[in-house]
Amino acid sequence: MGLLQMKVPSPGESISEVEIAAWLVSEGDYVMKDQAIAEVDSDKATLELPAEESGIISFKAEEGDVVQVGQVVCTIDTSAEKPKDAPEAKLVESPSPTEEKVVETSHTPSETTYATGHPSPAASKLMNEKGLESEDIQGTGKDGRITKNDVINALNGGISGFEPEGRKTSREKMSMLRRKIAQRLVAVKNETAMLTTFNEVDMKPIMDLRKKYKEAFAEKFGVNLGFMSFFTKAVTESLNLFPTVNAQIGDKEIILHEYADIGIAVSSPKGLMVPVVRNAEGMELHEIESDIKRLAIKARDGKITPDEMTGGTFTITNGGVFGSMLSTPIINPPQSAILGMHNIVERPVAIDGKVEIRPIMYVALSYDHRIIDGKESVGFLVNVKELLESPEQMLFASEDASVMFPNV
Repeated sequence: MGLLQMKVPSPGESISEVEIAAWLVSEGDYVMKDQAIAEVDSDKATLELPAEESGIISFKAEEGDVVQVGQVVCTIDTSAEKPKDAPEAKLVESPSPTEEKVVETSHTPSETTYATGHPSPAASKLMNEKGLESEDIQGTGKDGRITKNDVINALNGGISGFEPEGRKTSREKMSMLRRKIAQRLVAVKNETAMLTTFNEVDMKPIMDLRKKYKEAFAEKFGVNLGFMSFFTKAVTESLNLFPTVNAQIGDKEIILHEYADIGIAVSSPKGLMVPVVRNAEGMELHEIESDIKRLAIKARDGKITPDEMTGGTFTITNGGVFGSMLSTPIINPPQSAILGMHNIVERPVAIDGKVEIRPIMYVALSYDHRIIDGKESVGFLVNVKELLESPEQMLFASEDASVMFPNV
C-alpha cells in the first residue's frame, strides 16, 4: 500500500482522449473505494470515474483539461488513515423497473449523499470570490452537488446579500460532447443533400387502443404501453419495405442493412443523446418499451456507454414532449434518414365527408437525397402513417387479443 496513481480508463473503442468535466471531490479529501470522484467527457458520452482505493486524493489535472486515455489524473495516498469525521459514500438507488418517467432535465437527489450541498472545486472558488455560502445555493449537479453554473445562476438571479451590478453576461466552456455534436451537425448540413417530407397521423386509434389495454399490458409485461414503441415498430416494418431508407453511403457504394438498429433521441442532463435499440425489427412492443426505458434511465443517470450510442441505422426523435408542433430534424450521420415526432393537437379533419375533431400529430422525415429518392421517402412515411392509424396489427401481430389479454 502507498501512493496509487489513477489513470484514465478507455471509455470505448476509437476514443483516445477525454476532458475532465468536473471533480466531484476536493483536493485533499479522503475518498472511499468506488466513490465517484470525477466526471469525464468524451466526444460520445459523460462517464463517472470511481476511486480505485480509499485514501487521500491529490489532483494531477484540473477541470477542463483534455487528457489522454491512460494518463495519470490523480493520486490516492492509500496509507492515510480515514478521518473520524469523513462522510461515508452512499450509493444512490436506481429507479424501480415500474417507474414511468425515465428522462429528466436535471438531477434531483432522492437522498442525501456525500456530494449533497457541496460545491465542486470551480464552484467553491467562485463562491469564495463572491462571499457566498452553500446554504444560499441549490445544487443541481449529480446527487445535489453545487456546480459552477449553479453559482452563476444564483448570482444572476439575485440572492440574499448580493446585488447584481447592471446587465451581466456569463461564459461557460462547451463540453467535449457538445463540441462534437456541433461539429457533426454542421457537417451534415454541408455534406448531405438533406430534404424533409411531412405528413400527419390521426392518433385516435392508438390512443383508444392504449386506453383499452394499458393496464393489462402493464400487468402482463411490467412496462407501460407508450407511443414510442408503436412508432419504432411502424418504422421497422416500413424499413423492410424501403431498405434504402435504412442504408448509408460508403466510400463508393451504398451499404444496405438487413437489420434495424433504431436510435431513440432522449434528453439528458448533459444534452441530447441517442442510445440504440439493437435488432428492433425482431422485437414485440413490450420488448421495445423495456429496452427504451433501460437506455433512457442510463442516459439520465450518466451511465450510458459509447457502445450503446453507436451503430444505429435509423433515428427517431420526439420534439413533441417539449411542445414542438413541426420541425425538420437533422440526420444523425452516417445514417441517411431520421423521423421526427411532434406534439398531439386536436384539429378539425374530414372523416367520411364530415368534419370531426381528432388528435393529430405532424410527422417529418428528413433524408439524404443522394441515395433516397422522393418516391421512397414519401412511400416510407405514408406506410408509417398507415401502420400507426391501424395499430391493432402491430400489437396483436403474433397473438390474438383474446389470448394476450383474456380479461379485457
